[in-house]
Parts: sequence; C-alpha cells; structure tokens
Amino acid sequence: MMKKTLPIDGKFQLLELPYGLGELDPVISEKTLEFHYGKHLAAYVNNLNAAVAGTEWEGRALEDIVVSAAEGGIFNNAGQILNHNLYFGQFRPPCDESEPAGELAQAIAKQFGEFEDFMDLFEKAGASLFGSGWVWLSTDDKGRLEIMQCRNADNPLRHGQTPLLTMDVWEHAYYLDYQNRRPDHLKALWQLIDWNVINQRYLDRR
Repeated sequence: MMKKTLPIDGKFQLLELPYGLGELDPVISEKTLEFHYGKHLAAYVNNLNAAVAGTEWEGRALEDIVVSAAEGGIFNNAGQILNHNLYFGQFRPPCDESEPAGELAQAIAKQFGEFEDFMDLFEKAGASLFGSGWVWLSTDDKGRLEIMQCRNADNPLRHGQTPLLTMDVWEHAYYLDYQNRRPDHLKALWQLIDWNVINQRYLDRR
C-alpha cells in the first residue's frame, strides 16, 4: 500500500531531495530546480499548510486530501505537493542505461510490448496533453498498468489507481531548459528515472 505523507508538528514539509540541485544537469538544470523545487513546490507546501488550518483536513494525510477533497485551493495545493514529491523522488543523476526489472518489467512487456514501445506511448501521452498537467504510469491493485493523462493537479489516486512514474508537463518544469520543446524534455527525462524507486512503488501497491 502506498505510504502516506503525514504532517510533522501540524505542518507538511518540503521534500528533501535525494540529490543535489546540480546533479540532474544537463537533463534538468540547476536553475530549473531552483525555481521548480525551491519556489513552486515550496509555495504549494506553504499554501496548503495555511489553507488546511482550522478545517476538517488539518492533520490528515496528504494522500487522503488528494483522494477526497473537493476541487479548489486545498485540493490543488495538496495534489501538486503529492505530484511533485513523486516526480522529484523518482530521479537520480543521468544514466544512459536504465530499465525496469522483475515484476514491473514483466507487466510492462505484457501490457505494452517492448520497453521502447512503452516509452514511445508514454512520451506521446505527455506531448499531446493540452495545457498543464501530468502524464502517469499507474496500476490497479492487481498490477494492471495504465498510461494516464491528468490535468492540472490531478493524480491517479483520485481514479482508484496507484501512481508509479510521472512526468510533469507544466511549462515551469521545462521551459528554462527546453523552451517550447516539450517532446525533447520528455525524451530526455528517461535518463533520470531511478527504476529501483518505480519498481518498489509497484511492489508496494498491494
């Protein structure tokens, strides 16, 4: 089961990155991380802490808010925190050779065929999402996989799915480095994916 994110001393905390701000270069530059992580994500954390104070959501797990809160400020900020935590938490410094293994690799092969076919479908889903949002690889509790397009702050949890892998297609995620070349950004991100993290998320779905 997906581990829940609880507030500490009544406050949600900014995710601690498992790498330095410059360690994802050149796929994601240090300047992009300074803005994307240090300003955008930090603002979502601060906004959510202020918004839940004195409400029914105060003290609740982040995932519970994402699943159950009505659309609006609380949901938007909670969704963006969870999405970014999963996004930033799946990376490690660039590596040319990286693929899933074990049960997840078997599930991808069964659902999508060759790994390259899966990557192509995933990139196309991200490139074709109009406006701002996220593209996800998600799973149900039986291990069946799905590539999902989610707009704005949406997350597979709201659709009964467990999120495994995501790419952020909000412009602030890539514009400093790639300008309007979203497909190039998506293709480059595979170099950063830590499949050990994604594999564990797949195993933890149960």
